[in-house]
Amino acid sequence: MSPVPTAAEATAQGGRVPGRRHEPTGTLPVLLTVDEAATLLRTTRRAIYAMTERQQLPGVIHIRRRVLLRADDLLNWLDQKRASSPGSDWR
Repeated sequence: MSPVPTAAEATAQGGRVPGRRHEPTGTLPVLLTVDEAATLLRTTRRAIYAMTERQQLPGVIHIRRRVLLRADDLLNWLDQKRASSPGSDWR
């Protein structure tokens, strides 16, 4: 039986190390936890739960008692929110 590779060996070989999270630096996972979404939006967990109850956030997925948010939907929503209206001038 071969030994389990170290993180550096697995990365060099393009493989994965069992039991470790594998996300490239600077990218988000497909599904965000409430804590991750709160960090992304620079708000609190309580605010995220309130917004999901009021159906103000896109991409909300309920799995039993767990709340997850699709990162792509949330990022697209943020992009739409930041788009300025045609008549506004921010000089």
